[in-house]
Amino acid sequence: MSGRTLARKRSDLSDFVTRHRKKLTPADVGLPTTGGRRTPGLRREEVAALAGVGLTWYTWFEQGRDIQVSESFLLNVAKALKLDDAECNHLFLLTHRRPPPPEARQWPSVDPLIQQLLDDLTARPAYVSNLRWDVIAWNTAADRLFNFSGRSQQDRNVIRMVFADPELRRRLPAWREDAPRLLAQFRHNLAAAPDDPAMLLLVDELKKVSPDFRRWIEQPSMESYRWGVGVVLDHEGRHLSFNHQMLTVDEHRHLKMIVYFED
Repeated sequence: MSGRTLARKRSDLSDFVTRHRKKLTPADVGLPTTGGRRTPGLRREEVAALAGVGLTWYTWFEQGRDIQVSESFLLNVAKALKLDDAECNHLFLLTHRRPPPPEARQWPSVDPLIQQLLDDLTARPAYVSNLRWDVIAWNTAADRLFNFSGRSQQDRNVIRMVFADPELRRRLPAWREDAPRLLAQFRHNLAAAPDDPAMLLLVDELKKVSPDFRRWIEQPSMESYRWGVGVVLDHEGRHLSFNHQMLTVDEHRHLKMIVYFED
């Protein structure tokens, strides 16, 4: 490819990213609106923060500089800029990368009949999660136990909740027993998708915020696997002990239902 063609591609990339950044307002992405903005749209530092990437690297990327970026970087920028499927594909093509499958950039959902099944389990907490342990559907009993509806989409992840939510950790009296067993199961899932950018991004984030996660994720585990936490304090301080069953909801999309059975 000629130097002129490469330069044009980088210019196209810069124009595309800049245009989409300037189309967004702080309110569009849940940021407070402040005065004193002399130019339309989000600031570069706001997009970088939303995407979880460095400001310098994002600035160079938006300027069309010749830098190498990962698939997870592109996905995070696409989500921060609220690109739709076609726009996300175009972003990847502008960087000479193969567009990812739709499930890499879309939040998964469950069939209405699966949600009905969850709702029918009125006495048992139950939720559906994916390979990364993002919780994508739940019933009222699970919501009372874990407050899924009160969490942001990003924070609605079982491994993140167990290792990075101090309030939940306070309510898990058997945390030192439960957490390694959950992590053992998560490592098994990670082995099934060792190059998945979303999985690797979660691992990198939790290594930064949890010394226990950082230490245990690197160690060969002798712990038995566990799909859920064994003991939880409810909001009245009562100890609730659970066993669990895992049901496959969608094998192709790695969706599983975890059902809690109180001892």
